[in-house]
Amino acid sequence: MTWPRAALLSLSDQSRAAEFARALAARGTRILASAGTARHLEQAGVTVTPVERLTGFDELLGGRVKTLHPNVHAPILARRSVASDMASLKERGLEPIDLVAVTLYPFEARARSLDEAAAVEEIDVGGVALLRAAAKNYADVIVVHDPAQYREVLEALEAGGTSLEQRRAWAFQTFARTARYDAAIAAELGRRGPVAAPEPPPIHVLALEKMRPLRYGENPHQAAALYARAGETGVLEAWREGKGLSFNNLLDIEAAVSLAWRFTAPACVIVKHAQPCGAACAEKLARAYELALGSDELSAFGGVVAFNRELDGGTAELLAGQFV
Repeated sequence: MTWPRAALLSLSDQSRAAEFARALAARGTRILASAGTARHLEQAGVTVTPVERLTGFDELLGGRVKTLHPNVHAPILARRSVASDMASLKERGLEPIDLVAVTLYPFEARARSLDEAAAVEEIDVGGVALLRAAAKNYADVIVVHDPAQYREVLEALEAGGTSLEQRRAWAFQTFARTARYDAAIAAELGRRGPVAAPEPPPIHVLALEKMRPLRYGENPHQAAALYARAGETGVLEAWREGKGLSFNNLLDIEAAVSLAWRFTAPACVIVKHAQPCGAACAEKLARAYELALGSDELSAFGGVVAFNRELDGGTAELLAGQFV
């Protein structure tokens, strides 16, 4: 694929949309857009064809139906290498849509603060259908689900065109996005179940996002990563790491921190292979560390040390002499 002949944009998040559309149009791409996106682009000076001209009807049901139409989905799903597919488009005067960019309604961000009727209106239908259609036809179509991808897509096009491997990767990311989206909807509706019978839901859907790599898993030959629930922003960050954390280190961290915060006085807990090597309280944090280390200094080598106070300089100097 070289440069897209036509691109369809339907964006809830319109950040950087005008720049993206302008860059596509500058090389001859015809820009199609749903109503709200079309207005945004027109105000930014981008020549755009509203999707209504493609479908022949205006938005219906207060915007619930905009892009759910054969004249939209056929140009996306048509297999460019299948003569009968292309002939069907030609018979109907339709042009292939080679790029689809959609950002979904912000259900994850907004649903919790809304009553159920309003939360339901934050469930995107047409956008998900567009993304899935474009991702299914990644052999011929570029699919974009996040404004953060605009630069990557443009750079690939400007370098001579996107590769099959790139389009497949974007399709994989898109299906992961729609899976997370559906998981969030299922979880939210399940959370709003009958108050009188708070039983576990019959189906529990969980979507996880990779937050950071780990050095290895339970054993050195195993790959591992840290994941969190979709939409949660918590990341295990380190001011400094000598070696990257492993899966076992995370278990040790959980155990050490859980125990350290049970104490009210300055405390230190040392854990290695999920076993406490030492735990102590003292008036000063440095003394708590010395006492904890003295419990089993040999086993503490390469372990995790947790404190229930911010580390002071003196304690840090003591800690620096130990491999942790």
